[in-house]
Amino acid sequence: MISREITVKNSVGLHARPATLFIQKANSYKSSVLVEKGEKRVNAKSLLGVLYLGIDEDMSITLIADGPDEAEAIEGLCALISDGLTE
Repeated sequence: MISREITVKNSVGLHARPATLFIQKANSYKSSVLVEKGEKRVNAKSLLGVLYLGIDEDMSITLIADGPDEAEAIEGLCALISDGLTE
């Protein structure tokens, strides 16, 4: 299991369309992936879970991956967030 903290920089955070892109990317990995904000931890492959966290611009989150492609999952999701969650 590995984890990494990252700050969301896009102007709308992880809401609606950006959250959908994030979830699609998370679902492309075999590993289980979680998103943690404060005391809350949700499945990164669940739209309702990610929206529940209410992640806005400049918020820090922790991505946690566990499985056969965990390092690739963390790298790919962090790159997506760093690029502003664009298509």
